[in-house]
Amino acid sequence: MSLAFVFPGQGSQSLGMQADLAAAYPAIAETYDEASNVLGFDVYDMVQNGPAEQLNQTVNTQPVMLTAGVAVWRAWQAAGGANPAMMAGHSLGEYSALVSAGSLELADALRLVRKRAELMQDAVPNGEGAMAAVLGLEDEVVVEVCEKVDGIAEAVNFNSPGQVVIAGARAAIEQTVELAKEAGARRAIILPVSVPAHSMLMRPAGEALAEPLSKVEFSTPAIPVINASTAEPYGDSASIRAHLSQQVYSAVRWVDVIKYCIAGGATTIAECGPGKVLTGLVRRIDRSIAASCLDSPDAISELLTGVGG
Repeated sequence: MSLAFVFPGQGSQSLGMQADLAAAYPAIAETYDEASNVLGFDVYDMVQNGPAEQLNQTVNTQPVMLTAGVAVWRAWQAAGGANPAMMAGHSLGEYSALVSAGSLELADALRLVRKRAELMQDAVPNGEGAMAAVLGLEDEVVVEVCEKVDGIAEAVNFNSPGQVVIAGARAAIEQTVELAKEAGARRAIILPVSVPAHSMLMRPAGEALAEPLSKVEFSTPAIPVINASTAEPYGDSASIRAHLSQQVYSAVRWVDVIKYCIAGGATTIAECGPGKVLTGLVRRIDRSIAASCLDSPDAISELLTGVGG
């Protein structure tokens, strides 16, 4: 059995997450404590007690989700789990993967993702950007529909067959949603987010992120990390910096990432973090692959038994 780990991004957070894991694995609390020391507030208290509005603010959500993914990885290691053959992360989850693969320190990653969140939030005035999920259309049809509207509308997350997320200027996204329905989409709905992530509107944010990225030390990952924009492994430190800058305004090719993992021999893909979003996507991409989510002590134990950890 060959194992790949994937790390979720923004949107998988919820109040009370990882409480069971924290009770079973000291590594969870230790990781949250480390994050709290860097960020200057009690991260675990926010996760457990909220308020939800605070947890869901982009500048908080991004470092919280980074912490949550790394915490599960450390719990897996503490339990004696074997190293996966490769790792990947969905959008922000790439930072969790790079930390877990030994490419950068958690403290540096936390500062980077908080800055990333600030830059993304400031790039487009509140209310002027939007994202929407389009279900039930071929990727090419979604791209064609986006090209028909006035203004910026782009396919930015190719999550699974028949599930594409679009992003851009609010008026253009609203128009695209209606055109997608006319084209036969099963559903096309505006998402409750204010930042049009991975669209060209985020280019100023990505370019501004290059400066803080240049001040952080990266190493070549000890475990291959698959870049979600190119669906190929990250290389040396220079290429990591360049890709993390471009990632902010580049599409997430998640279907291609999972297909790369499978082609590389992965027979089990484990979601390393809260929620089950990526687990569901993996199952829709290829039902022959075993997919699990390490969101409880029982789930970690089951995977340990399955891979002989």
